[in-house]
Amino acid sequence: MFSLIKAEQMKLKRSPIWLAFLIMPVIPAFLGTLNYVANIEILQSEWYSLWTQHTLFTDYFFLPIMIGIYCSYIMRQEENNRNWNKVLTMPVSKNNIFIVKLICTSFMILISEIWIAILFILSGKIVGISSAIPINKLIVWCLFGTLGGIVMASIQLMLSLFIKSFALPIALALAGGLSGLVFLAKNLGHIWPYSLMAYGMNSNAPQELVKTGYLSFVIICFVYILIFMLISSTILNKRDI
Repeated sequence: MFSLIKAEQMKLKRSPIWLAFLIMPVIPAFLGTLNYVANIEILQSEWYSLWTQHTLFTDYFFLPIMIGIYCSYIMRQEENNRNWNKVLTMPVSKNNIFIVKLICTSFMILISEIWIAILFILSGKIVGISSAIPINKLIVWCLFGTLGGIVMASIQLMLSLFIKSFALPIALALAGGLSGLVFLAKNLGHIWPYSLMAYGMNSNAPQELVKTGYLSFVIICFVYILIFMLISSTILNKRDI
């Protein structure tokens, strides 16, 4: 397992996807801050209001695209030079191959969440919010957002086993993010897999996650992750890639 993780890290070491990691979260942070400043008369909850404006753009547009890019890229590497033939003949469990790719993608999502939190704090200071930063809640939102993002990543990695195109899974990730907005509007965000990242980050309301319960959210996420891991592992075990 550790050897597989190390191999994936070497593949990603000089990857261009880090440009997406650095640049893309800046755009929703900028747009969200502008929206907050433009509506500051009605957005009276300071940090909480700024967070909803940031995540409005981040969770439904940019983060799904980023996760789609991460997953497409990490799977696309195996399509190049017939690497699947080498990978699937390695003396390791095919289940571990998918798990390692999900672990590496999950790490990138966590790093992205940290970068999003940093941009959020910087934006709040720039616009002059003087109240205390809700750091404890911010940590919870980013951790739960990471968990919801891992659910999305497990779907996207599975899709990339079927779809050889690099761009199409990214488009599906964006469509999934937009569908998450619809399900959240219908109060079904806690059960739809593409809504869980936004739901975990409290993009719609700061109190929503508390109302439904942290434990139930974690259970739902792990159930989805397990389901998509099992499906993907079955594909790798039964199907010639």
